[in-house]
Amino acid sequence: MFSNLKQQPADKILALMQAFREDPRDTKIDLGVGVYKNAEGVTPVMRAVKAAEKQLWEQQETKAYTGLAGDPGFSDAMIDLVLGDSVARDSISAAATPGGTGACRQAFEMIRWSNPEARVFVSNPTWPNHLSILKFLNMPVVEYRYFDGETRGVDFDGMIADLKQAKKGDVVLLHGCCHNPTGANLNMAQWQEVVAVLLETGAVPMIDIAYQGFGDGLEEDAQATRLVASSVPECLIAASCSKNFGVYRERTGILMAISQDTSLVGLTQGSLNFLNRQNYSFPPDHGARVVTMILQDPALRADWAAELEEVRLSMLGLREQLAGELQRLSGSDRFGFLAQHRGMFSRLGTTPELVEVMRKEHAIYMVGDSRMNIAGLNKTSVPILAQAIIDAGV
Repeated sequence: MFSNLKQQPADKILALMQAFREDPRDTKIDLGVGVYKNAEGVTPVMRAVKAAEKQLWEQQETKAYTGLAGDPGFSDAMIDLVLGDSVARDSISAAATPGGTGACRQAFEMIRWSNPEARVFVSNPTWPNHLSILKFLNMPVVEYRYFDGETRGVDFDGMIADLKQAKKGDVVLLHGCCHNPTGANLNMAQWQEVVAVLLETGAVPMIDIAYQGFGDGLEEDAQATRLVASSVPECLIAASCSKNFGVYRERTGILMAISQDTSLVGLTQGSLNFLNRQNYSFPPDHGARVVTMILQDPALRADWAAELEEVRLSMLGLREQLAGELQRLSGSDRFGFLAQHRGMFSRLGTTPELVEVMRKEHAIYMVGDSRMNIAGLNKTSVPILAQAIIDAGV
């Protein structure tokens, strides 16, 4: 049996991490792996997470299973965080998942299950795992234009033209904020136009929101998701707690399904429960329990929000520093887009060949498509990166 297996291509980011570890140069900079790092290069455990885990250790009396959809308190807390009061609670079904990736996988499974002919429209580019999972599930994919390689912003006219090709029953995958891998985002007026196209075509939006709080703030980053969810008949939302709570290894996520026809909510909830049962029976609880405790405790929530804001402002400061340093070195404002992008990532919009030049000559490690993790920088390494970009002729 095993001899029939096929060798799978190596994960590019994992291979990049290995090459970085093996590089002996002291000035090397890792901009590949998608995790937040502080100025010391550490991915810290947030203060509120430590406090909640201490409480959990002292108070928890059982490790028995939760329900198939996870703890209802987690669903309520996450629905409040992501959607606020934009959508009536009785129109929402939800199930905890192993991270945002698990939420995406379950969403794709439900799409295929309910409509095997559904095409999934994805931005060009998008998070590689989107495409990998869709390919594995053998689901039809249609790319829509998104990133403008000249302006390093959004090709909005191209995006709208492509989305108008969607049909009723198709699904449009959207990034709720902090687009990965580009960092380029729509403004609210543009989101309104996207909603109009969704209503015109009858396509169902699926929103992947993995970076709430990393862009313009917790409430600001949720605005687009809330607008879409409150405007269309049906919507899917895959949310992750990995980044904004820093619980990467706890695999904490949630899938929400919204139907304005509340008579369908029970059916949808049962379907989410069934999918969880088939794939992993019960979702992991530790991370979800910690997140729930933080969001339900006013003091913990305030401390978490304050630390998250420190993280956001730190990344924004690095963006502004890098854009300013590149303006000084180049004598032009062609890198101003770096200060306008939001979230952990930006795409330089250069070639794999020049990315390789920066790696070989300056020990700068970023993904070949020129996506770089801004959180991998600090005030000392920003000038090194800026010089490498200029020397490579980006």
